[in-house]
Amino acid sequence: MANMITSLRFMLLFLLVGMIYLAPAVWRLLDPLLLVLIITLDGLDGYVARRRGESSLFGSVYDIAVDRIVESTLWIVLADVGLVPLWVALLVIARGVLVDSIRGQAAAQGVGAFEMMRSPLGRFLVAGRFMRGLYGTVKAMAFAWILLFQPVAELWPGWWESWGGVVQAVTAVLVYAAVALCLLRGAPVMVEFYRTEGQPRRLRAAR
Repeated sequence: MANMITSLRFMLLFLLVGMIYLAPAVWRLLDPLLLVLIITLDGLDGYVARRRGESSLFGSVYDIAVDRIVESTLWIVLADVGLVPLWVALLVIARGVLVDSIRGQAAAQGVGAFEMMRSPLGRFLVAGRFMRGLYGTVKAMAFAWILLFQPVAELWPGWWESWGGVVQAVTAVLVYAAVALCLLRGAPVMVEFYRTEGQPRRLRAAR
């Protein structure tokens, strides 16, 4: 059941992408609601997995992979339609590839993405509920805010002429905050992996 919910989230993402590109402006007012549904399902699949005893390494990896696809796809699409700078999408994707490559090594040894963090600071930034919640909230606010105002300039140009600057300023704050948290949570994964696996094999073998 939990993996089915994750799959549903995956499919709804592409409905959202289709809405952003193809739907009339008035229909695009629904995009933030669709985004909220996708985010809600992200929390629901984990809850269902725990309640039904369905937690597994596959489920954990699948959930994180879909999280990454949702995030990367939205940044790419928003950059493509000119609502965020292209460098934001490129930076987030590069960070995701690096972190996921490292987590793939841990998964090959049967270690989950969060269980691999050793230091207290690493566990707080990467695995802690507060930081995961903060990052998820800021990222969701950035996406929802951008999608909420995407059709406004087309539907109500007079309002946009008066308030568009304010909207864009808030957009910039939310996007920079999301990028900063993205990098802050990715750095410990790379640092700890380097400390444990970054030395030449002959030196580690000699310990």
